[in-house]
Amino acid sequence: MRIVIPGGTGQVGAVLDRALTAAGHEVAVLTRSPAGEHQVAWDGRTLGPWAREIDGADAVINLAGRSVSCRYTPANLREMMDSRVHSAEVVGEAIAAAARPPRVWLQMSTATVYAHRFDAPNDEATGVIGGAEPDVPKYWAYSVRIARNWERAQERAATPSTRKVALRSAMVMSPDRGGVFDVLSRLARLGLGGPVAGGAQYVSWIHDRDFVRAVELLIERDDLSGPVNLAAPEPLPQREFMRALRSAWRVPAGLPATAWMAEIGALAIRSDTELLLKSRRVVPGRLLGAGFAFEHARWPAAARDLVRRARSRA
Repeated sequence: MRIVIPGGTGQVGAVLDRALTAAGHEVAVLTRSPAGEHQVAWDGRTLGPWAREIDGADAVINLAGRSVSCRYTPANLREMMDSRVHSAEVVGEAIAAAARPPRVWLQMSTATVYAHRFDAPNDEATGVIGGAEPDVPKYWAYSVRIARNWERAQERAATPSTRKVALRSAMVMSPDRGGVFDVLSRLARLGLGGPVAGGAQYVSWIHDRDFVRAVELLIERDDLSGPVNLAAPEPLPQREFMRALRSAWRVPAGLPATAWMAEIGALAIRSDTELLLKSRRVVPGRLLGAGFAFEHARWPAAARDLVRRARSRA
């Protein structure tokens, strides 16, 4: 197959590019700064010569959008919104203008669209969309609005010949440098990977190889469209998540952190506490219903596999 990945130079894009290329697919990555032979320049906003890559492709997997690993200032939040919405809109324009449009468009979204909650998991059918939770920072609602507008841009695109899937993805865990697993592992190995603000908030995650396999399933299955949760079936509280990660690295203990300590730490690494404090209890209802079998369904075993791979790369 010929697969086009707009915004495919980040951690998740690298995971997909590597796996799909190894599987024998022809992959083209759209990026603002092309460096590789199969990378093509685009600006994520306007139609240009890059649109020829989409005409005749079998699938498009749009990952474009400003990284969430930053301080959630008003300017950064606006850039997150604009980069996601504008890129989805222009991908839709390219598909609509194609003489041979792709048969499927997978659009990255996020599990952050769901509410901060502890009482029950969020699946696609019964999950609660966030934005109106009491007793959480007001700007969390803006993150939900980003996710909803991101999905809405895909929904509104006039692409009747192309099936559309919104990937409500949890954190993709891979051993790549700079990814979320790498950051959390560094904290654990420094003895800082203890409970944050009590650690009751749920962490949803997906192993990189299951992420790739789920994407392959969604490309092949013509009966699946709309929002699909990409998350392992067993999210767990942050304190248990980090305990398993410390165990995989053979680190005996991790210092706990209060919410204000987490704020200082997030400031130091130029990130935001929403990534640590929001309870993302998300489960893959539609994937399981489609018969998808996770190779890494439980975090302790997944963490051990990722640590083994990280060590072998080092």
